[in-house]
Amino acid sequence: MTDKIEARGSCLCGAIEIEASEVSSNIGACHCAMCRKWTGGPLLAVDCQDKVSFTNSEMISVYGSSDWAERGFCSKCGTHLFYRLKQANQYIMPVGLFELDATMILDHQIFIDQKPDYYCFANETKNMTGAEVFAQFTGE
Repeated sequence: MTDKIEARGSCLCGAIEIEASEVSSNIGACHCAMCRKWTGGPLLAVDCQDKVSFTNSEMISVYGSSDWAERGFCSKCGTHLFYRLKQANQYIMPVGLFELDATMILDHQIFIDQKPDYYCFANETKNMTGAEVFAQFTGE
């Protein structure tokens, strides 16, 4: 079961403040090549559903990374703000943006088949390949 918590955060320079009212307490790691290129490593993120608001949203630059998703970042400092599934308006956000407590847990990893061999996590997690992730969202 996933607990939902309210959290506040900001980008590195503080120009964009974030309020999310339904942050999952479960952290996921994405190892896909696109996330690794975007972040310089695996993306450690939390699902915030569509319950997210931003101050100074005009400072958010958006990159359409696929037909179904886009990535947002602060145009001033470059902080990665979100991966958003367009159809559901679902925000997956880097966990480091928020000031969260020890109740958070890394419990799943996706695109495990794309994870390079030079790192691994000690946590025991649910692991899904890229094909399994796409099947979950498309039902195929």
